Amino acid sequence: MPLSDFPVRTSIAVSDIGKAVEFYEGKLGLPLVHSGPSANIADGSRVYRSGSEVALNVFQSATAGKSEATMATWYVDDLDAIVDELTAAGVRFARYYRLEHDARGITERAGGGRIAWFQDPDGNTFAIESDR
Repeated sequence: MPLSDFPVRTSIAVSDIGKAVEFYEGKLGLPLVHSGPSANIADGSRVYRSGSEVALNVFQSATAGKSEATMATWYVDDLDAIVDELTAAGVRFARYYRLEHDARGITERAGGGRIAWFQDPDGNTFAIESDR
């Protein structure tokens, strides 16, 4: 069986699971599927659902925030509404040098559409994209 027959889940390392819970559940509003251990931390892992899928594993680790790349991207229908909702919840959108952003932090995406980036408390980068 090829891997394409199975769902994939993104794993995100965080330095403090308590701060991560505040961000991923409180600010992003992701529903918790279950929690469990991470290495030597009894309650150091969370699994979240996004859309209709189990999509994100967040775990406490010393490797948190080490990547500058985008860790995961949400594809949405109404980027403006999602950015406004997250901004109201306290999420700050990143602005990158040499890219033109609107007042919300949204920029044109290469190939068409629009994109906005934000970071979790450890500096893990996420994107929200829309074809409109």
